[in-house]
Amino acid sequence: MKTAVTCSALLGLLLFALGLYVSTKRGRTQQIGTTPQNPADPLFKAIRAHGNTAEYVPMLAVLMLYLGTRSPAVWVLWLMVIVTACRYLIVVGIIMSPTLDQPHPLRFIGALGTYIGGAALSIIALVNA
Repeated sequence: MKTAVTCSALLGLLLFALGLYVSTKRGRTQQIGTTPQNPADPLFKAIRAHGNTAEYVPMLAVLMLYLGTRSPAVWVLWLMVIVTACRYLIVVGIIMSPTLDQPHPLRFIGALGTYIGGAALSIIALVNA
């Protein structure tokens, strides 16, 4: 359970840190009520990193916490850690990317790890239900 709680907590910290990051970017740029449309704009990238995180983190946390109560195998615990790391990689890839119009290797690895790992956690939860 410790791994599941730790991974969920790290995902929560990522979500709230990105929310604060967006708020500070909005304050610095004086773009309080608007969203830039330029995919190279740092505020646009911050908003997308936060939005993308908000789309995946809740379900991943639920799956991890549920599976954590089921005495998961060590490989399932490692899967939780890998999926958590992938969520951080995608955020770094979004923010570091010169523009979101072009692919970035960290975004690709983070997205692929999220899709495969999230699907695997879902199947494991289904089997354990």
